[in-house]
Amino acid sequence: MTGRDRTFVIVGASLAGAKATEALRQEGFEGRVVLIGEEAARPYERPPLSKKYLRGEADRSTVYVHDESFYDEQAIELRAGSRASGIDAGAAEVVLDDGSRLGYDALLLATGAEPRRLPVPGADLDGVYYLRTLDDSDRLRAAISAAGRVVVIGAGWIGSEVAASAREMGAGVAVVEMAHLPLERIMGPEVGRVYRDLHTSHGVDLHFGVGVEALVGSSAVSGVRLADGTTVEGDMVVVGVGVAPRVELAESAGLTVDNGIVVDDRLRTSAANIYAAGDVANAWHPLFRTRLRVEHWANALNQGPAAARNMLGADRPYDRIPYFFSDQYDFGMEYSGHAPRWERVVFRGQPDKGEFIAFWLDGEGRVLAGMNANIWDVTGPIQDLVRARRPVDVDRLTDPEVPLESLAVS
Repeated sequence: MTGRDRTFVIVGASLAGAKATEALRQEGFEGRVVLIGEEAARPYERPPLSKKYLRGEADRSTVYVHDESFYDEQAIELRAGSRASGIDAGAAEVVLDDGSRLGYDALLLATGAEPRRLPVPGADLDGVYYLRTLDDSDRLRAAISAAGRVVVIGAGWIGSEVAASAREMGAGVAVVEMAHLPLERIMGPEVGRVYRDLHTSHGVDLHFGVGVEALVGSSAVSGVRLADGTTVEGDMVVVGVGVAPRVELAESAGLTVDNGIVVDDRLRTSAANIYAAGDVANAWHPLFRTRLRVEHWANALNQGPAAARNMLGADRPYDRIPYFFSDQYDFGMEYSGHAPRWERVVFRGQPDKGEFIAFWLDGEGRVLAGMNANIWDVTGPIQDLVRARRPVDVDRLTDPEVPLESLAVS
């Protein structure tokens, strides 16, 4: 079978899926490429949806992965507004929602994730919003623009970014979070306090260390009742309590599923010729010797093409250091590494001034992760430190006069 006789199907017209199609053509694949997506819009990037696009500072044309002409020019069959309802792995066919079947020689699942719903009374009232899609962002912008006060439930990345954007749009904002600090589970208390002070300085009303008992209102939401009995009033509620990987198709195919679709370091699933990438993929990482499911832009950007190349027979491990970024108000950051547990956090620079690099260290003094805040062009050296997996001299690590580049090789 020549390349021209083969059909590659990608389910999920996401960033991962779109970049996979691009990589297939760049690598010289001349066969049929079909990209299936549930949304009517062509593939777009999600980070702007909680930041510039939400605030109306960037128009819709800026969020798309490719120009509209790209898919025709590259002979990619983009089936927008189409849903895959099942996979027959034995027959190597994708079942579409209209009952038709599409055969494949290799299949990539880039089905992403969906917001977790808030399981409390009143969660189905009007005026309760979630953010995942482009249309969600459009609706949210209109609602925030009309609201006097926004209540955000959850102080993770989405909740924190939406809270910051809502404040910049002129709305009053309250944030409710079960943890005692923003992003505490991911960052720990040292960096969590930085984000707490950042939001407080911009007038956000914080309600931390307390759960949500119910959303209140008659037909439309008018507030959030907390577990301590108090009510936080608001004209609308935005829920950002995490996402769940969309594994229904994988389950229908009998693939191994555990916190996402389980794949090896080549992004191969438990079934022949089926791969997974992006938010849905729980992939073995050869450096960290564990499985990682990374819900961030850079992972989708790079993992989709890596899967595509392995579909073509490259047989290369995906071993990139996890990376993500966030912009809230005038505070921008980049994070590199993997630190589910750590011994201590140390700083280079001044956290109280908003310009610093934080490092998460293990008990042997090895850098597990680093976050540069309003300091730029240091991602490479930080990732080198993470990849080196060697103890570092903490005095030198925290000294701004010592070049970071020198630490990974010392």
